[in-house]
Amino acid sequence: MPRCLIIGCGYLGEAMVGSLLARGYEVMATTRGGASRTERLASLGATPVLFDTRVPGNLPASDAVISAMAVDRTSGQTMRDVHVDGLRAAINAIPDKSVAWFHVSSTSVYGQEHGEWVNEESPCEPTDASGHTVLEAEKTLKSLIPNATILRFAGIYGPQRLMRTAALMAGEPLRGDPERWLNLIHRDDGAEVVAALVAGNQQGQLLNVSDNQPIHRGDFYVEMARLLGAPTPRWIPRNPGEPWGPHERNNRRIDSSRMVAFAGSLLSYRDYRSGLPGCLADHG
Repeated sequence: MPRCLIIGCGYLGEAMVGSLLARGYEVMATTRGGASRTERLASLGATPVLFDTRVPGNLPASDAVISAMAVDRTSGQTMRDVHVDGLRAAINAIPDKSVAWFHVSSTSVYGQEHGEWVNEESPCEPTDASGHTVLEAEKTLKSLIPNATILRFAGIYGPQRLMRTAALMAGEPLRGDPERWLNLIHRDDGAEVVAALVAGNQQGQLLNVSDNQPIHRGDFYVEMARLLGAPTPRWIPRNPGEPWGPHERNNRRIDSSRMVAFAGSLLSYRDYRSGLPGCLADHG
């Protein structure tokens, strides 16, 4: 039975476990420890592997590795600590550097802000610190694992992962520009795409991962409000000189045609209209 190790088994990684198990993989997943976290991974069918990137150690041998690391705000680590230094530590802990490696990155590496279409050949000129850090992580990985596959994810949404739900239900105004473009991928679809790439041994790829259906922010929140039975959203502009919030500055359309050509048939949620209802089930 082939073995896959997930380094950073959070919101997306947990969904990958089931997708990999269904494809006949034995799945291992790292955790820094804690009974609740270990039990959670085991309940999903993964074998917990105790590992902290801040402590020298070794990781078990596997046929494939997925790095999907994210910042835990309770850890006191910066984004660079996790995405760059943590990734380097994880690579150093892998016994076989020729292992098939699949890395979850982000479309924040692109810096376009005028509604342009962006594909994998577009220049990477991030405009914020997080984008620079994610791009540095990609370069670090490719320098150490040249044949790694890079997966640039658009915004991940899914159950318990929708912003501004409380504000919509309360009828509060939303600050920002509703005409800016939003690019999304449902968590479960993203997990299926990664698992399919692993099972197909698709090494050395560079893929944007989204549903390939960019939408205006305003349309997304209008649909959310409708499903919640909340008032139609009201938008107010940002104050002059006000710092941009997370991802608010983004305004580009992600072209995921390359990913769709490989794994488009695996997508259960072709756009936000099909994906949102299940995400809001807990809200009635």
